[in-house]
Amino acid sequence: MENDQVLGHVLRLLDDVLSLQGRAQTFERSTQLLGALPELDSMAVVSLITALEEQLGLVVDDDDIDGDTFATVGALTDFVAARVG
Repeated sequence: MENDQVLGHVLRLLDDVLSLQGRAQTFERSTQLLGALPELDSMAVVSLITALEEQLGLVVDDDDIDGDTFATVGALTDFVAARVG
């Protein structure tokens, strides 16, 4: 999967899971997430991981995730891209 496709999936999932009503479509790779986006709390992180697993067929272990994974749109996209191949 191309990085642009992965980015598109990540942005759609952010919109859906966090109920951003299209706001995520204006996000760039450098857009800060964790700590900067009030909708992205600990429960939303769990929901987002579940959605990634279900929709993209990823398997995410607890050890794979830390705060850096959700720091920016780019970091999250890179995390997903590394797992979808």
